[in-house]
Amino acid sequence: MAAAFGFPLVILLVFSLELASALPSGAPWAQQQLDPHLYDRSCPQAQQIVASIVGKAHYQDPRMAASLLRLHFHDCFVKGCDASILLDSSAVIVSEKRSNPNRDSARGFEVIDEIKAALEAACPHTVSCADILALAARDSTVMTGGPGWIVPLGRRDSRGASVQGSNNDIPAPNNTLPTIITKFKLQGLDVVDLVALLGSHTIGDSRCTSFRQRLYNQTGNGLPDFTLDASYAAALRPRCPRSGGDQNLFFLDPVTPFKFDNQYYKNLLAYRGLLSSDEVLLTDSPATAELVKLYAANQDIFFQHFGQSMVKMGNISPLTGGKGEIRTNCRRVNHN
Repeated sequence: MAAAFGFPLVILLVFSLELASALPSGAPWAQQQLDPHLYDRSCPQAQQIVASIVGKAHYQDPRMAASLLRLHFHDCFVKGCDASILLDSSAVIVSEKRSNPNRDSARGFEVIDEIKAALEAACPHTVSCADILALAARDSTVMTGGPGWIVPLGRRDSRGASVQGSNNDIPAPNNTLPTIITKFKLQGLDVVDLVALLGSHTIGDSRCTSFRQRLYNQTGNGLPDFTLDASYAAALRPRCPRSGGDQNLFFLDPVTPFKFDNQYYKNLLAYRGLLSSDEVLLTDSPATAELVKLYAANQDIFFQHFGQSMVKMGNISPLTGGKGEIRTNCRRVNHN
């Protein structure tokens, strides 16, 4: 199936990866009963099904890879990696899709629906929506030229959502670096994880409303952000005026917008990080600045750290054992 979409080997490559480097020693998922081989017997085609549908979606819409990767982030930072972000609102659930970080920007839900339907047809009541998000994030990274990693599996799906958690726990584009560091630390992620994981901004887009203040009024004094390259700012202003154009999209990495590489860090060194929360990695802390310089100089190290940090992030408070459920429809809880 993959070959029909013009990427014959890259997708299936992820299934033969032997990336010991992407599995940190003493990996915490070992205590959470997550297992990369969980579906080997119960649904042996699971990973191939996910990859083929992600591949089709990526071929039809080059933005989709970044969107699917972002869904996994925004899921794990709220109540853990439990697919709570996928739940629609109901009589008892206020959807996380309504939160400030997700409203008007979270997308890819139809792709997850398609994957879930295919998995339910092949192996009913077996593969969780939370595991689908983790696999789709990995495959999206590989398909855009980034690293692969072995995904521990066995997350179960939550029966609730937290729009308040989504509003409060996900790092925001205008957060200060100490706030961002704290939000990562609360999830068990350190400064290396933070700088590596923000490298996912090497693909994807951001809306004008997320960075407008940098162009016109960064600190309330009516002046632009002095850490934003002036020529880059001038190029952004026509499509991001003082008012209006809130939803206009801009590449997070305008140099190689659809390629997962280390260009993001090179952009930061040139003061061409689009979001304030990106550029502060260089300007506001010697520790994060050293990592930015390291990843800009050595893509292999960035890829290794990114894979390790994605495994670590994917292990944030998973529901295992008898907790949660395996949803048959990722948008709503099962009816008992």
